[in-house]
Amino acid sequence: MTSKTSNASNPGNTRKDKPQATTRTAEIVREYGPFPGVDSVAGVTHDGQRVWTATGARLIAFDPGSGEPTRTLECPCDAGTAFDGTYLYQIAEKRIDKIDPANGNVLASIPAPGHGNDSGLTWAEGSLWVGQHRDRKIHQIDPATGAIIRTIESNRFVTGVTWVDGELWHGTWEGDESEIRRIDPENGAVLDRLEMPPGTFVSGLESDGADLFYCGGGGSGKVRAVRRPKTVRS
Repeated sequence: MTSKTSNASNPGNTRKDKPQATTRTAEIVREYGPFPGVDSVAGVTHDGQRVWTATGARLIAFDPGSGEPTRTLECPCDAGTAFDGTYLYQIAEKRIDKIDPANGNVLASIPAPGHGNDSGLTWAEGSLWVGQHRDRKIHQIDPATGAIIRTIESNRFVTGVTWVDGELWHGTWEGDESEIRRIDPENGAVLDRLEMPPGTFVSGLESDGADLFYCGGGGSGKVRAVRRPKTVRS
């Protein structure tokens, strides 16, 4: 999942932060890149074997074991990326393209809900979930039509978005601060906060389905693997 980068300084408000929200420093376990010819990383997704990253005009897949690029698809890709188990979905300005990863062919397109202000993208529960950057929202949308099914509000700019083990996480990036947050999908309340080190930003986000998040690094041209903390359930 993933986003258009931000250097906005508005800190927003914290009315939805709950006292029990756990705050800790994000544990970066590995960095990938920068890759040749890549100035910025937006969307990120994981297809079960490879990490795909949107770099503006090319989708680049790399092996997370070796870090070596394995595939390149020429396509507009300025924000979030998702994978449904078969196909890639890519935000390209005001639309979302459904892409065959075997050859890069665009099979269908739907309007993006933010009309060009969209950021992160992920697939879960048969739907696409789209981050709305400055609107501080996450939309669940119909992947066939783009119709909005429901909306979750955040209290920070939303960059990447991902679901894992029934948990909804999203990236934030405001000013010089960036976090990965777990929020309550019913009301947007913040449940966990992983603070990135100063100068390290999250422009895209996707889980590997296990213990890692892959995070787009904006203008660094890097992708970072961050350890997902174990959630203590009551």
